[in-house]
Amino acid sequence: MHIPITRRSLLGSLGLFAATLPALGAQERRTPNVVMMVGDDMGWPDFGFMGHKVIQTPRLDRLARDGAVFPNGYVPTSLCRASLATLLTGLYPHQHRICCNDPPQGVDRTEMHPFIRTSPTIPRLLRGAGYDSLQTGKFWEGNFANAGFTHGETTNTDRHIAVKTPQIGRATMQPIYDFIDNHQRSPFFIWYAPMMPHRPHNPPDRFLKRYNVGGRDLNIARYMAMCEWFDETCGQLLDHLDKRKLTDNTLVVFCIDNGWITPTVKEDKKSPFGADRGKRSPYDGGIRTPFVLRWPGRTRAGRYDDLVITIDFAPTILRACGVKLPATMQGVDLMEPAAGRGRLKRDAIFGEIYTHTSTNLKMPQLDVTHRWTRQGDWKLIVHLTGRKQTELFNLANDPHERTDLAAREANRVRDMQRAIDRWVAAR
Repeated sequence: MHIPITRRSLLGSLGLFAATLPALGAQERRTPNVVMMVGDDMGWPDFGFMGHKVIQTPRLDRLARDGAVFPNGYVPTSLCRASLATLLTGLYPHQHRICCNDPPQGVDRTEMHPFIRTSPTIPRLLRGAGYDSLQTGKFWEGNFANAGFTHGETTNTDRHIAVKTPQIGRATMQPIYDFIDNHQRSPFFIWYAPMMPHRPHNPPDRFLKRYNVGGRDLNIARYMAMCEWFDETCGQLLDHLDKRKLTDNTLVVFCIDNGWITPTVKEDKKSPFGADRGKRSPYDGGIRTPFVLRWPGRTRAGRYDDLVITIDFAPTILRACGVKLPATMQGVDLMEPAAGRGRLKRDAIFGEIYTHTSTNLKMPQLDVTHRWTRQGDWKLIVHLTGRKQTELFNLANDPHERTDLAAREANRVRDMQRAIDRWVAAR
């Protein structure tokens, strides 16, 4: 683990975790603990608190009921690795340069790791403020220390999760419990990003039997059951905070890394990335995610219509913890709107979609396939490949983007295209 044995001890039978022992006589802290929970390959409508009529997510619904919900949240790009890197850094993919899942053919994966090592990650910046941090679940950047985590489970240099250990969420939550138990009087940051409800969709029967009814497609039933299983694990983490009386001094943030639309059994062989218009697409099925923030006494329960994007999480967390923001971060602090103290002064958000495999690690612009912007209820998608050029949707009337209005709204398309061009030129 490359952690000095200084007032630390190995935790649990896995032998993968170390934690600072509680400091005796420590004064009560004013900065919060932080828990970031990230769903993996989950559709933005697929929560009870987002209005789904079948999928049951009671624990996340409770978090949403007690916290500030931003239903109009987005990720800049709908691919796992790039999206997770944005969550950790507060930077757009073109800034942190982790734009694709895989390097070019023949290039070793470790050649991508310097990108995260030189980025201003949340755990790296929090460490200077006295925080220990724990990485669990999805992490594509090699050893957890590459991103500045002090503790973690991913030590391999291959792909995205720890190997040869019980998988967090699906198999155990104990490493997180151990970390919390050894940090009850010192500040911590926890990254909980399990491969859930990500494939394989193999939920326990106790969940599957709830959804595999009435002739429902088996793939759909399995995915729905996975969503509820993921919800249960989030509840287990939150319950442990309650048990240790840490809830009141913990900022919990939640989102998904990218969307997902489950293919039916007949459709399943078309792509490993789900049905059309989901993961890897510029449509809301790929890039939209609800945000939830809960910090008792600091956030105000309610729903807030501001346009938000995952570059906002890092500034929000760092400012809550009293850490100065790097100038490279372009996101905004969400605590003011989350406390019910006014709207964000933002009229548009932007993003772009990349290929799965990089062409040239030094030239990510070669792999951009789409750019998009949302302004109010209007969403413009610019296609950089293929026959289509632009698509325009009014999400208030057409939340699933079925009616392209570009032909009848030429002036709006022109203005929104110019806004995208200015965003690109300002880099």
